[in-house]
Amino acid sequence: METQRLGGSDMHITPLGFGSWATGGEWEYGWGPQDDQESTAAIHRALDLGVNWIDTAPAYGLGHSEEVVGKVVRSRSTKPYVFTKCSLVWGADRKVGSSLRRDSVRRECEASLRRMGVDRIDLYQIHWPDPEEEIEEGFEEMARLQEEGKIRHLGVSNFSVAQIERIRKIAPVTSLQPPYSAVRPEAERELLPYCRRSGIGVIVYSPMQAGLLTGGMTRERVAALPPGDWRRRSGEFREPRLSRNLRLQELLAQIGKRLGCSAAVVALAWVLRSPQVTGAIVGARRPAQVEGWIGALELRLAAAELEEIGRFLAANP
Repeated sequence: METQRLGGSDMHITPLGFGSWATGGEWEYGWGPQDDQESTAAIHRALDLGVNWIDTAPAYGLGHSEEVVGKVVRSRSTKPYVFTKCSLVWGADRKVGSSLRRDSVRRECEASLRRMGVDRIDLYQIHWPDPEEEIEEGFEEMARLQEEGKIRHLGVSNFSVAQIERIRKIAPVTSLQPPYSAVRPEAERELLPYCRRSGIGVIVYSPMQAGLLTGGMTRERVAALPPGDWRRRSGEFREPRLSRNLRLQELLAQIGKRLGCSAAVVALAWVLRSPQVTGAIVGARRPAQVEGWIGALELRLAAAELEEIGRFLAANP
């Protein structure tokens, strides 16, 4: 599988990486109940098919996702890159809050190392720039952890250009993780061009917009989402945006039918067409779901197909 260098790092990553948000199971922003055996099997399947990196976070299941990822990583003779994050913290009440204070960042990093059973984290990212007034303090502590050998490279997620500029004065930023999909293409306006000019890698999340562009989402399925699934609260899964998003899914499905693939593969190929995107994070709850999107690595959308999607986006902003 082809790889691409991530920013200024020494890591060469595959275009698709495994996203382990759903493997955390039930929590405040979970996807509903999840079986650990299926999660483990899904991660193994992705790695067996050539994916060489996993993106996780301590907040996913309040530590549980990192534990699942750690078991998989420790069992593999060839180790994938492991990316995780900091800034989202919780207490005994299991409610998630935010902190980028030095002592908090250090505690989070050391807890992630213990949960995953690794000596060093390949990419450590600020999950959200919140509290914003603490981003310099948090990034300074991350740089110290890097000097101590606990972190290889530093990244950020959900940052603006102005926020990245503030912390680049402290240490090099290897990568940015923004949301990016045909549903939410706004990263194209400023973030992607900025990262390309600045030599910052881009690993995008939600390229299928939390399942909306898989080809299998329907109004009935949205209505039947379990109470613990965060998507029930998402504006993309509610009117008036839901109708627009389902029409976009139908368009991608029509294109996929002509090309002999699924809407999910078309959605991922659309994201990967951008030269600024180093890789895309794709989740899966079962091995079969991995097999449903891995084909995006081989699909290159033609100009006519890109224009067809572009017309839809222009007419339905």
